[in-house]
Amino acid sequence: MKLDSRTGSHSQPETGQSREAPAQYNLAHECCRRWTAERARFALYYEDESGLTQAYSFWDIQRTANRLSNAFGALGTLRGERIAIILPQRPETGIAHIACYQMGAIAVPLSPQLSQADLAQRLAGAEARIALVDNATLPQLWALREGLPQLRHIIGVGGALENGVHDWDRLLEYASPRYSPLAVAAAAPALLIHDKCTAGNPDGVLLAQNALLDSLPGFVDDHDAFPKSGDMFWSPIAWDTSAGLFGALLPTWSLGQPILSYRGSFDPEKTCWLLARYGVRNLLLRTDMLKSMMTAVPKPKEKYGPELNLRTLVSDAEVDQALQYWVREELGVSIGKARAN
Repeated sequence: MKLDSRTGSHSQPETGQSREAPAQYNLAHECCRRWTAERARFALYYEDESGLTQAYSFWDIQRTANRLSNAFGALGTLRGERIAIILPQRPETGIAHIACYQMGAIAVPLSPQLSQADLAQRLAGAEARIALVDNATLPQLWALREGLPQLRHIIGVGGALENGVHDWDRLLEYASPRYSPLAVAAAAPALLIHDKCTAGNPDGVLLAQNALLDSLPGFVDDHDAFPKSGDMFWSPIAWDTSAGLFGALLPTWSLGQPILSYRGSFDPEKTCWLLARYGVRNLLLRTDMLKSMMTAVPKPKEKYGPELNLRTLVSDAEVDQALQYWVREELGVSIGKARAN
């Protein structure tokens, strides 16, 4: 496995000034703990396909992550051990990342859409000791468990249960909401990522605690000096990818801003509705998603009016003139190209 420390300088969110990469750096502190003094500062707005909605402050995220870190410790998890997060966009996914980073464990985000064979290969290659799943993924993981002797514990989220599976709610109920994060080296591994950026490396790429430092200035520039007053970020791109983590969730939280999380398949009409309902101002979409929106909802402004009020829109690839024109005329923004995550 390759360890990518991604050291370097970055622009401070508060001042815009660069500084030398620190010797110690904890991604959980950068993305959550340092914002908890303002207990009303929101971190996450959540909605699922059924219409369930929830809202979380950074204080809420941190307290639950503390409980989860303590629960991981009670299950025998040590610094450097791997924890598989096989979950879609939902609050528990972000919470699990914070819990892993602050205790020096290595988060291994995996797509719930993986085939059984690919899931088995990646869990075995990562030597994951714990896996977090919901109802959509538990059945196929349960079928694989006998062939994964290193997988000691499975934690079921959202009511995902089998005999021997730890229920998220009950596990956290008795865990302390207080946790002192470990002091870790900035170059210590924090994240094992598998996506198209690791083509040719089936075991994935280890990213360090300070991996965000290099990509953060590009994120800020891509979204026109993000954050500005009233900004609200969303991307439907999954949080098991480099783009979803380093192009959406982690930089947004590191800048103390809220992000929208939607658990559901991508739908052009639903996307326009979410943009209007939550007042999304900053958006990351793949080009194929934009094309499907142009076809399915050709006149979004006519339907959603002033509530559809984007400030920045970034995509993953160059777009043709027809799509550029539609985005400019119908969404009121120009398309920027995301930098490599």
